[in-house]
Amino acid sequence: MNIITMKKFLLISSVFLLFQYFGLIFGETQITNAPIASGGEANDQWWILPLSIFVFTFFLGIVSIAAGIGGGVLFVPIVSSFFPIGIDFVRGAGLLVALSGALSASPTLLKKGLANLRIAIPMSLSASVGALFGAQVGLTLSANLVQTLLGVAIVGIVLIFIFAKKSEIPEVSKADAISKFLGIGGQYYEVSQKRTISWHIHRSILALFLFIGIGFLAGMFGLGAGWANVPVLNLVLGVPLKIAVATSIFILSITDTTAAWVYLNNSAVLPIVAIPAMMGMMLGTRFGVKVLEKTSPALIKRVVIVLLALAGINSLLTGLGVV
Repeated sequence: MNIITMKKFLLISSVFLLFQYFGLIFGETQITNAPIASGGEANDQWWILPLSIFVFTFFLGIVSIAAGIGGGVLFVPIVSSFFPIGIDFVRGAGLLVALSGALSASPTLLKKGLANLRIAIPMSLSASVGALFGAQVGLTLSANLVQTLLGVAIVGIVLIFIFAKKSEIPEVSKADAISKFLGIGGQYYEVSQKRTISWHIHRSILALFLFIGIGFLAGMFGLGAGWANVPVLNLVLGVPLKIAVATSIFILSITDTTAAWVYLNNSAVLPIVAIPAMMGMMLGTRFGVKVLEKTSPALIKRVVIVLLALAGINSLLTGLGVV
């Protein structure tokens, strides 16, 4: 994002925040479970919540880039566990956080030839169908049930982070019929091996069904789905890891848009929550690139696993009424 674009974004964000501020004082929001406490004292201190979210997501953006994962998967469980915000609003903001990161990165990845459109489009369509239904189902569930299911999902994601293996260049003996028909495959230059890698994929039908499930979970919990996209692309389809990571980000830009519209249509996105989160995440990711160059990814990954585990357990206990 260049300086001019950033200035425009900050100006538009400020206007939205002002409208939200006056709406909190003089009007009633369509949301029944407002995340901000009512009363004059809360309105006098309305700026504390967005400022806290901005600072938190700034550091979250640094960690998410350094760990190589999307911001949504960290944002939703941690914010819902440790911030006094309703779970629906956290999920709506989480989708926008993941979407903003994906949209900002996708053009560069496409320009460099890393994101593959022939894979991204059919998988995005499957994931979008799942995300549409997942978002609708998620908004009909009670807050306690969502917290419980979110806790279970986050603990499962932690286990995936711990035990899932990745293959830099998977071996695919023969491309399947669907990938041949769609012309999925290609070449890219692998810098680490100083050679051009040719690749193709298999098990396309299985991957399409898996992406429906991934989209459903992403829409239900507002997590984004980079944590699941990459393993399916890499281990199931046989896409080289670098292509899988880049294509996953492009898929997010389509899948999260579908789910985000459902939350917007149900008034589950508040500018006073979502805009500071997006601003903090985008600024944090810029610093995260520099941190990535100097910090051990393994160390950052362990920190992320600990944070997710704590947030997941807390969500699970909150949903069950233990805490």
